[in-house]
Amino acid sequence: MMNKAERIAAGRLLVQAAQEAREAWRAEEAARLAAIRDASAIPDQCGPDTIAAPARGPFVVEPQFTMVPNGVDKHGLDKWAAAATGYGHRASVRAADVFDRMIASALRRKRSCPLTHGQIAMGRHYAMLVELAAADGTKVSRLDASRAGGDSMGWMDRHLDIAQELTILRNRIGFSAAMTVRRIRPSKRGETQRGPIMDRVLVDMVCIKGCTLDEVLVSHGWAVKGAHRKAVTEALSAALDRMIGYRDKKTS
Repeated sequence: MMNKAERIAAGRLLVQAAQEAREAWRAEEAARLAAIRDASAIPDQCGPDTIAAPARGPFVVEPQFTMVPNGVDKHGLDKWAAAATGYGHRASVRAADVFDRMIASALRRKRSCPLTHGQIAMGRHYAMLVELAAADGTKVSRLDASRAGGDSMGWMDRHLDIAQELTILRNRIGFSAAMTVRRIRPSKRGETQRGPIMDRVLVDMVCIKGCTLDEVLVSHGWAVKGAHRKAVTEALSAALDRMIGYRDKKTS
C-alpha cells in the first residue's frame, strides 16, 4: 500500500501523462486541419475572390482564354493568338469529376486517357442535363435570367427542351448490354457475377454517379481484371460516341 508521498508522486505522473496526451492530440489535430487548409488552398492565379472551401472537395483550375486577332501572316491571312480572359484575367475553379480522375490516373501511369475530349465533353453535358431536369422551376428560371440577352421562353419550355434532349441521348445509348454474359466464360467472370452490365446503367453510373469503371465492375459482381476493364471501357466509349452522333466509326 502506497504512502502519502508515493500517492502524490503517482498523481503527478498521471497529471503529466494526461497533459502530454492532450498536447499530442492538439498537435495531431492542428496538423490535420493544416492539411485540410493546404488541400483546399486556392492558387494565386484564381485571385483573392475565390475563397478556400474544404467542403468543395477536389477541384480543377481552369484558365480562361479566348482567341483574338494577332496580325497577318506572309500570305495575308489573319493570325490568331490565345489571350487570357475572364474577370481580371483570372482562372476559375470547378469541382473535379470522375473524368478528371480518369485523366489523372492515366497521367500517373504515363498512358493515354481511355476517353477522348469529345467523349468527356458529352459525358459532362449529359450529367448537366440530368441535373437541370431534376431541378425545380425556380432554379431553371434563374438560369434563364442569368443568360446574356435572355429569351422569351418560360421555365416550362426550358424543361421540355431539356427533357427532349435527354430522350434523344438516351435513345442513342440504347438498351443493349455493354458486357454480355455469353461472351465471357463463367469461370472468368468472378464469383459473385450477377449478370450483364447494361449500356444505360454504365453511362449513368459513370456520368451521373461519378463511379469509376472498376467500381462499375465490382457493383455488378465482375472481377476487376484487364480484359473486363478493357471491355467496359470500350463499351463506355461506344455509348458516348453514339450520344455524340457517331454510328459505326470508333473515335477511341
